Amino acid sequence: MKTIVFDTGETLVRDDRHWASWADWLGVPRHTVSALVGAAVAQGRDCTDALRVLRPGMDVGEAGHARAAAGRGEYLDETDLYPDVRPVLAELRTLGLRIVVAGDGTARAGELLRALDLPADLVVTSQEWGAAKPDWEFFARVLEVSGAEPEATLYVGDHPANDLFPAKSSGLRAAHIRRGPYGHWWADHPDVVEAADWRVGALTELPALLGGTGRRKALAAPSARPAPAVESTPPGEEPNPLPAETADLPEEAAGPPEAAAEEPAPPGPSRA
Repeated sequence: MKTIVFDTGETLVRDDRHWASWADWLGVPRHTVSALVGAAVAQGRDCTDALRVLRPGMDVGEAGHARAAAGRGEYLDETDLYPDVRPVLAELRTLGLRIVVAGDGTARAGELLRALDLPADLVVTSQEWGAAKPDWEFFARVLEVSGAEPEATLYVGDHPANDLFPAKSSGLRAAHIRRGPYGHWWADHPDVVEAADWRVGALTELPALLGGTGRRKALAAPSARPAPAVESTPPGEEPNPLPAETADLPEEAAGPPEAAAEEPAPPGPSRA
């Protein structure tokens, strides 16, 4: 392995502040937003559907601009990082690996992340690239900045549909981290177990795994839960076949009639 590329939200950065700030903006208890996010995750939907349950028809992007205009926009500091982030990224660099941080997020999120001065060679967000996960264009950009062949580039993320499956479809190696709601809920699904080159519970496991030889997997009993679907695949590639069975969110989040078809709406890009 020559290059390790890290997702941001719930891989390097905790989402506590993000969802708490939305709850405060909407004037609802923080626990309510957390519970609705969990419901969306369990159904393989985009977690922002939780906000649309509370405010049907809400344009999350426009609401985000309104929050920023009111001085309550995005914010990150050292306390938002998982405690293993800085030491592990530094250790991987000492092994001679190129470290890239590339996840979904706004240009503002990119500025905030770079201000943390992480031990990384590049920190960039999807808005800065003009391509968001799970689109193949995002992972094409990952390969451009990797400086290594796909098989020598590892993408690390928590979200099966946004991180793991599209990274593998793009020819990269992939590590799934059991972290955050998506990472925990889908960790033991058979499709995740099959697709991941490595499955870890913390970033601290990566240096030893990458220092070893061959392909390794942490084995776990499979779960009966269906994996979230992948919306976009590279040209010429077939999408990863996944079970279609799912529950419905409350009626307010169901959206137009076509969203109630047998297959669930694929989860959209996660935040940075």
